[in-house]
Amino acid sequence: MSDDGGLALLLLGPAGGAGLYWYLYRFYRNTDKSHDFEHETAVEAQPITGSEFDHKVGKTEGTRNPRIEGDNVKEYRKRVQRVETGDSS
Repeated sequence: MSDDGGLALLLLGPAGGAGLYWYLYRFYRNTDKSHDFEHETAVEAQPITGSEFDHKVGKTEGTRNPRIEGDNVKEYRKRVQRVETGDSS
């Protein structure tokens, strides 16, 4: 019977697709070779330290003015400028 060859060829497609998927999954995920950072690495925390350049510059309490002084939100033409390209065609 020639049906056996056709059936084998028909099953080869899904089996090959499943095999290729598994191969690519194992190749890119390589879970058996991955580094388990949380369990294999010891990180000791240290207290936060500042430098001589860290100093307080001001204090903000609440919001009195919802807008930033000098903003240009409503002035579209000032905010967005046309970019000149080298093309003169």
